[in-house]
Amino acid sequence: MYYSRSLKDVWQKASRQFGVLLLTGPRQVGKTTFLKHICPAERTYITLDDPPTRALANEDPGLFMKRFTGPLLIDEIQYAPNLMPYIKMTVDSSGKKGLFWLTGSQQFLMMKGISETLAGRVAILNLLGFSQRERERSNLDIEPLVPEKKILAARLSYAKKPNLKQIYKNIWLGSFPALIAGAAKNRSLYYSSYLQTYLQRDVRDLTQVGDETSFLKFVRACAARTGQLLNLADLAKDTDISIPTAKKWLSILRASFQVFLLQPYHSNITKRLVKTPKLYFLDTGLCSYLTEWTSPAALEAGAMSGAIFETFIFAEILKSYWHRGLEPAVYYGSRNHPLTGRWWRRRDKFRCCFIAGKIKCSRQKVW
Repeated sequence: MYYSRSLKDVWQKASRQFGVLLLTGPRQVGKTTFLKHICPAERTYITLDDPPTRALANEDPGLFMKRFTGPLLIDEIQYAPNLMPYIKMTVDSSGKKGLFWLTGSQQFLMMKGISETLAGRVAILNLLGFSQRERERSNLDIEPLVPEKKILAARLSYAKKPNLKQIYKNIWLGSFPALIAGAAKNRSLYYSSYLQTYLQRDVRDLTQVGDETSFLKFVRACAARTGQLLNLADLAKDTDISIPTAKKWLSILRASFQVFLLQPYHSNITKRLVKTPKLYFLDTGLCSYLTEWTSPAALEAGAMSGAIFETFIFAEILKSYWHRGLEPAVYYGSRNHPLTGRWWRRRDKFRCCFIAGKIKCSRQKVW
């Protein structure tokens, strides 16, 4: 069963403007399925998960480009960094738009080659798991969330009335397509396998993590702190690692699209960069699994109820921008800021996010 994605029309417009398009995001969010569903018949699909194909792309990229001609869809491009210069030469010589569609799951390995060779030739778009609207298959072409009264009133006029128990069920299940579409029936087995694959492939490719058990313990500690201010010293102490190692491992989670660091709002842009960010997991189902909540009811009644709800809201806001090809100006409200202090004093009832310096708080409504 295929679920349409909000990114479809944005991707097709970008394909008419750029020679190369890169779709990034965590594993198993449907990047390849999405592109294979919308690509025309003349586009050739190539996966670099296949060892012989990967070896050819790295050892003899010139022969690879001669063997596979015409419009290409190349999956997991981070496995073939030697291919980037040849993609550049092909795009420059042909002048055609949308010649290469690329996917990848690791920012570090991809961005290094792209920044050096494909600058100005590539459009980079991000895809996460299903948003609430994609899950419900409704109003996929609406603009990203902006906290203006008129815009919110228009959205609420056709939005479904939220049900808190259903919201926590969605939070607990997560946003991975395999779980939502029903391809994976056993949630616990799915997340267990996902973590094992993540440790064996992404983590080992990005860096040499000496102790995978300690790294998994670090990931669980991050999940337990979702929606909270980042404290590297506290994380390092609880997982028995050094602060530099904690910083390195956190960068791995960010590079593989598992977590997002949200900066605080401040009128001084420089201060936004030096203040303490907040840590958010990008999939609430994986976060719930790592923190061992066994059911939606237990999650709703548990100690993480507010933090996981806030994480869900933030992820929906982020998806409303990323899935429309935009980068959001989103910040969290500061405890000492004159505009947001009163919301912080009532944080047991409300949570707030900033978009371009404007505030919108919610506990029961989800957009």
